[in-house]
Amino acid sequence: NRRICKINRINFRVIGILQEKGATGWRDRDDEIILPLNTAMYRVLGKKYVDYIDVEVEDEKEMEKVQEEVKKSIIRRHNIPPDRENTIEVRNMAEIQEAVSSTVKTFAWLLGSIAFISLLVGGIGIMNIMLVSVTERTREVGLRKAIGANNKDILSQFIIEAIAICLVGGILGILFGAAISGGLAKFAGWSTKVSPGAILLALSLGRRLNS
Repeated sequence: NRRICKINRINFRVIGILQEKGATGWRDRDDEIILPLNTAMYRVLGKKYVDYIDVEVEDEKEMEKVQEEVKKSIIRRHNIPPDRENTIEVRNMAEIQEAVSSTVKTFAWLLGSIAFISLLVGGIGIMNIMLVSVTERTREVGLRKAIGANNKDILSQFIIEAIAICLVGGILGILFGAAISGGLAKFAGWSTKVSPGAILLALSLGRRLNS
């Protein structure tokens, strides 16, 4: 007894299950369904044309040559005039990977800049809070100096308080970020990961900025 899968209110019989491949970037390879070409075009998508085709090359060195041959074959098969040949776009995985890597680097720089600005603003905020705290606790400082505390002891007290505030805020931020990351992975299907190295880097930068 084979199971029935419904797509766009059309029943399809399941004849096999693909092996798990996992997610690559924004694409989850485990959510794919393979249908006969004509069935997918006419019954599911309601189209009379193909949006794109995938071609697999056995030898990576022949990729550019095959890419050019595929483009010429499409132009010749569909009688595309020379002035419209640029409407056919053939890309190989190396070009796609290069574009993805460039996008990832851009996002990394952008997120890094945002994180640096956030740390800087947070450090300024903590500095202002501690300045107000010192101003409001002038009597406490005077009382401690009266009973024998020196400037180093008082400075150490406020530094420890500032570090404690930074650590509490950092831990809360990490937990909040991990919760958002888990929510995106669960509900949006995105492949997210909380990197321990990034956490340690953020904490170390935060301490340096605040100190």
